[in-house]
Amino acid sequence: MKIGFIGLGIMGRPMAGHLQAAGHAIYSCANRTPMPDELREGGAIACTTPADVAAEVECLVLMLPDTPDVERVLFGADGASQRLKPGTIVIDMSSIDPIATRNFAGRIEALSCAYVDAPVSGGEVGAKNAALTIMCGGKADVFEKVRPLLELMGKSITLVGDVGAGQVTKVANQIIVALNIEAVSEALVFASKAGADPARVREALMGGFAASRVLEVHGQRMIDRTFDPGFRVRLHQKDLNLALAGACSLGVALPATANAQQLFNSCVAHGDAEKDHSAMVTALERAANHLVSGYSTDEVSNTDSLSGGCS
Repeated sequence: MKIGFIGLGIMGRPMAGHLQAAGHAIYSCANRTPMPDELREGGAIACTTPADVAAEVECLVLMLPDTPDVERVLFGADGASQRLKPGTIVIDMSSIDPIATRNFAGRIEALSCAYVDAPVSGGEVGAKNAALTIMCGGKADVFEKVRPLLELMGKSITLVGDVGAGQVTKVANQIIVALNIEAVSEALVFASKAGADPARVREALMGGFAASRVLEVHGQRMIDRTFDPGFRVRLHQKDLNLALAGACSLGVALPATANAQQLFNSCVAHGDAEKDHSAMVTALERAANHLVSGYSTDEVSNTDSLSGGCS
């Protein structure tokens, strides 16, 4: 199958690679990053615009950072909608606004094309291992047509409901992940400042009811202070913005989510927008005047002095 894939970043790059490895022809155009060498060497075709990609393919996959990016690629100048062929299926795997998703789907369906929203969870590791969780919204018959493609990129694939339901589920996922990161961050800051070895604390907790993927993966990142991005702070901040905006329109209280968002806001204010979202711990370290583990001059300068006692 000829597949367009726009958004070849940290996640999209390996996802497109899995489709290519299965024998599908990949077409793309530069969004923020050029065509990766390994895809080009595998025969992927670089086009100039999203419209040029759309003219060539039977299915168009999007893996973009935010709602305006999806709108621009689909409907902007030289957008894909200008040259989509009838019957083309658009699969939006970005994490964006559910209301905008329904609007985009309606506009695409008016062109005699189909639309599935299919945001993912699992991070860079899940993308590389084709082990993503994929949450889908769309018509059942369209979902069944694209399921074989989704199975090349993920292991847990669920049709939640109509278009937009996938995005609603992803927002719920991001609430849970953010609150888990906050809980692990608080626990490790507390344990470390109380004098316990955070690595041993994490090891002990992994054997009990507190065990989680966040404690396993991000807890280790916090201890090792390795915040190279798998999923960036600014993107999780964006997802919680969607959650809080949705909660406001629905009249739902999300107090813990709002607190997690404040911690991400603090990270961004201190220049950490591009770090992994596990860097939320640094906001709590600043509040506690204590690093979980490790010590660097840069971090001290970023935390307004980590020495001194209570006053």
